[in-house]
Amino acid sequence: MAAPITMLILCTSFLSLSLLSTAFTSRDYADALEKSILFFEGQRSGPLPSNQRLKWRGNSGLSDGASYHVDLVGGYYDAGDNVKFGLPMAFTTTMLAWSVIEFGGSMHSQIGNAKTALRWATDYLLKAATATPDSLYVQVGDPNMDHKCWERPEDMDTPRNVYKVSAQNPGSDVAGETAAALAAASIVFKDSDPSYSAKLLQTAKNVFDFADKYRGSYSDSLNSVVCPFYCSYSGYQDELLWGASWMHRATQDSSYLSYIQSNGHTMGSDNDDFSFSWDDKRAGTKVLLSKDFLEKSTSEFQLYKSHSDNYICSLIPGSSGFQAQYTPGGLLYKASESNLQYVTTTTFLLLTYAKYLSTNGGVVTCGTSTVTAESLIAQAKKQVDYILGDNPAKMSYMVGFGGRYPQHVHHRGSSVPSIKAHPDRINCNNGFQYLYANSPNPNVLAGAVIGGPDSKDNFADDRNNYQQSEPATYINAPFVGALAFFSGKA
Repeated sequence: MAAPITMLILCTSFLSLSLLSTAFTSRDYADALEKSILFFEGQRSGPLPSNQRLKWRGNSGLSDGASYHVDLVGGYYDAGDNVKFGLPMAFTTTMLAWSVIEFGGSMHSQIGNAKTALRWATDYLLKAATATPDSLYVQVGDPNMDHKCWERPEDMDTPRNVYKVSAQNPGSDVAGETAAALAAASIVFKDSDPSYSAKLLQTAKNVFDFADKYRGSYSDSLNSVVCPFYCSYSGYQDELLWGASWMHRATQDSSYLSYIQSNGHTMGSDNDDFSFSWDDKRAGTKVLLSKDFLEKSTSEFQLYKSHSDNYICSLIPGSSGFQAQYTPGGLLYKASESNLQYVTTTTFLLLTYAKYLSTNGGVVTCGTSTVTAESLIAQAKKQVDYILGDNPAKMSYMVGFGGRYPQHVHHRGSSVPSIKAHPDRINCNNGFQYLYANSPNPNVLAGAVIGGPDSKDNFADDRNNYQQSEPATYINAPFVGALAFFSGKA
């Protein structure tokens, strides 16, 4: 019985660590939650509404799609540039929706803002999915040209090329993710706006059928337009299973259960996977499908519970399956570029799986030992607290939160004087003086979570170091759910 005792000590140590750390209150988490949603207003493309809260932004991309005779106005810029990339935008949308589905009850005054942020994305995805039959528009902007300029979105004069996937040039990965996003969002709006929810779900069905019927990776169809920026390195099988899983959750239609059973083995259900991101959906799919086994004892999904356990065990030091890397300060570390995207997705899965487990007193099985839902929450809290400032650098990695946070964020709109302060155009090349300037960004991109520190907890607050200092919508989206969870705790 040594192993369970070890795990008990481990769980106790996690809880002790959280108790000894900088004490964030539920009010602190609520403040961070509000800011994490506010960030999305800084990423908006299109005409801004009168209730826009980040006042330094202006209208942009008002003719997106027009030269191709389609309306692709709206949506979000993915990160610090002015391109609308479909795959990360769709994943961002799915994760915002999932955050509301699981933790919306803890969002209180922010639930309206969360739904607004989600709808800004789904309104755009609906346009992209319905503009042309048997096609899905997946990108606006030439990234190679965009990245040669440093200019505000309001001043954009780079080519706004439009790219789509079709029967002839398939993109099951981006289409599968778009179907997941629309299906997940349909759940969020089901009660508050039934007609909009129905439109989302019907479009999700059509997009999923398109993704499944015309199989192929958008990286092969679009090549240098999406690679190396958002290349689908994991292929498209994971998105088809992920999309089907969300269709199953949203519709409860037995045909999607049959699809998952028939195709799961060729789409990754038999394999363990230890990453969850805009590219690789396998770990998220396992956790999502485990819900039906844990809550309804749906035997077809027992396999997904086992693989979810393996994923969780990989994160827990001392467990038999442990393989994750942590910095000396305790931050999960997976990549030198934009590492916090993996931290926020992992944290979200820890909390969501803990929620599913707690419905029936379930535990995670790691070899001969077990890990409780409470331990998962403690581990998630450590990651959230690290991001918010409980770390060796005593630096909050959320812009605008806490007393010390990054000042030189790799973001065009934030770093160039606002169109409100400097109405005259700042052209493509003239903007680079602001990229290389030592002064802080003039416009605070409140709520942005950036790439984060390196494997030794070191952080260079350097605008030109995009690996560490660039924000992204897909870093924030799962963090919204995690912050909601902790803001709801007394």
